[in-house]
Amino acid sequence: MAKNKNSQFKLVLTQMISDIFEKNKNVALNHKQVAAKLNLSDKAAIDTILEVLVEQTENGLFIRPERGKFRLKEQKVFITGKVDMTADGSAFIVPDDEFEKDIFVAPRKLRNALHGDIVKVHVFGKKTSGRRNEGEIVEIITRAKTDFIGVAKVSERFAFIIPDDRKMLHDIFVPLSDLNGAKNGQKVQVSITDWPEGAKNPIGKIINVLGTQGENDTEMNAILAQYGFPLSFPAEVEKEANAIPETVSEAEIKEKDRKDFRDTVTFTIDPADAKDFDDAISFKKLPNGNFEVGVHIADVSHYVKPNSALDKEAYERATSVYLVDRVIPMLPERLSNGVCSLRPNEDKLCFAAVFELDSEANIKSEWFGRTTIHSDRRFSYEEAQEVIEAKAGDYAEEILKLNELAYILRDRKFKNGAISFESTEVKFKLDERGKPIGVYVKERKDAHKLIEDFMLLANKKVAEFIAKKGNGKNKYTFVYRSHDSPNLENLNNFAAFASRFGYKINTKTDKDIAKSLNFLMEDVEGKKEQNMLTQLAIRSMAKAIYTTKKTSHYGLAFDHYTHFTSPIRRYPDVMVHRLLALYLDGGRSANAEEYETASSHSSAMEKRASDAERASIKYKQAEFLEGNIGSIYTGIISGVTEWGMYVEISENKCEGMIRLRDITDDFYVWDEKNYCIVGQRKHKKYQLGDEVQVKVKKVDLSKRQIDFSLIQD
Repeated sequence: MAKNKNSQFKLVLTQMISDIFEKNKNVALNHKQVAAKLNLSDKAAIDTILEVLVEQTENGLFIRPERGKFRLKEQKVFITGKVDMTADGSAFIVPDDEFEKDIFVAPRKLRNALHGDIVKVHVFGKKTSGRRNEGEIVEIITRAKTDFIGVAKVSERFAFIIPDDRKMLHDIFVPLSDLNGAKNGQKVQVSITDWPEGAKNPIGKIINVLGTQGENDTEMNAILAQYGFPLSFPAEVEKEANAIPETVSEAEIKEKDRKDFRDTVTFTIDPADAKDFDDAISFKKLPNGNFEVGVHIADVSHYVKPNSALDKEAYERATSVYLVDRVIPMLPERLSNGVCSLRPNEDKLCFAAVFELDSEANIKSEWFGRTTIHSDRRFSYEEAQEVIEAKAGDYAEEILKLNELAYILRDRKFKNGAISFESTEVKFKLDERGKPIGVYVKERKDAHKLIEDFMLLANKKVAEFIAKKGNGKNKYTFVYRSHDSPNLENLNNFAAFASRFGYKINTKTDKDIAKSLNFLMEDVEGKKEQNMLTQLAIRSMAKAIYTTKKTSHYGLAFDHYTHFTSPIRRYPDVMVHRLLALYLDGGRSANAEEYETASSHSSAMEKRASDAERASIKYKQAEFLEGNIGSIYTGIISGVTEWGMYVEISENKCEGMIRLRDITDDFYVWDEKNYCIVGQRKHKKYQLGDEVQVKVKKVDLSKRQIDFSLIQD
């Protein structure tokens, strides 16, 4: 009771302090000046005023314009922000202004706004008690999207589409004239065309019939459509691609500044099922005992000209998308798998970074420019690994020396503070209909790392070459791959959690962080908690982005880094090739604003492609476990929330949820701070990282959800 009275007293005092600031034109005052204006002079009262001012500053009511002084935060009546829908139909508006608090909007005040929309909110009911502000949407500025994926429910007189998106809480009404041939139960793509005033449901038309729900092609196409990736190329783009000759002409080989490497040993190392080979390695032992290593990259910018239909389409897509069972290429197949692909025994045009290395992998000289190659052999990673392990086979001398040099480069990179994140990659064995019949974890061996280390070297050196060409106002516009240092609060939270498993993270300096994270990654390899700790560590890091700003790459410990090595599947690499060619030819610096806009777009599309890839994995995991309902597995608690805990099955990495309401031996609540759920009577804890036994209870393929039951002692 005393606690309630104290809270009530502070609430009244907060209102009185607010009135003082309003009466004094919101002039900054310290706590003693506020007390004097309230005619309070005893020490306890003055201390309480300071306490209230500090508390309500944290709650956003007051601000500190200078040391020791406070004033009311000026409250905006109208705020713009992004809609974040909740499961009950209400929403929080996340303001554009990072210093503003989220605004709660009740369902009846949403005015047909949908998740992700940018809206204008009238803010009212300002709370002095620390509760969230409330508001009402007065304008929808930008729709996040108008196209949705869902299942058609067709009757004789009308049709509704039930969206797959859990954040889309309204079914979409479709007149029978706009069904576009869709039948009841089919999965479709629907576009909202109208939302009449006062109507509960929006009106739409079906723009794409994806097929029968549950079929592999239907579900994969649904994922692509959901994330905004087109299912085919426009006719104009295909026509442009088909007009490009597949063979390299003598005139192209003899182009000015293009070096001929066709007589130098060259090969590719890629996944066994790859068709787009965008990088090759050339190797030559020099008379002085050093080694010439060329990193040759498909010369996509030779074929894809600025502002062509091909270029515009590649820019919009910005990246290839890798789903479980297919690749949706950035460029038409004619280019990605044909003209540009560095296939064996064919002359191909490339852009290259060529290095002279000594036996300690020190760079003695470097050259950047256009080349012609003739790949002698196409290796899969497995084939190259066999050569490394057996120390025999095709081009064994070259591969073994490259592997030796790669080890030195790798070791040097980690000594300089790079971080090694070796998270597990899940792969599926699929039958002829695309149905998963097995799940396995892909292993990264020396052959993978060899290619990666030489690609990193090329990317780093190309970035350094341009970064050093100009400074200040005279710097050259370029597209860098930037990775900021981690947010210390996130990292400290991760360090506190990792300490429960006996791992210590030293957060004093960037090098200390990198060193202790690498030790953790090495120590955790092969242990049950590896995937969970790796994912949590990655989440505590900043996200890498594309930008024209000359910033470093924290994760790799490189001062300058770019993406030069994959132009078949990444648009930023195409931009890098164009800029490098421009500057090698003595051209002036390109328009920074134009390239920054393109970089931001590429970063956003990369995120979208990653989300689509994860969605396809979730679907295949659900599909795999659908045939194993009732099976019991051992798993690791990989996440805890207020409504349940996520468990990752150890043997196949499939993840599902145990809902709190289904754990019947006690009433469990979420302890957010300690990453666990706790029983209120018996005080039993289930902690992130704990090993548990689960039974597959239910699978919802349309929502890509797996539900587990907890097997208790």
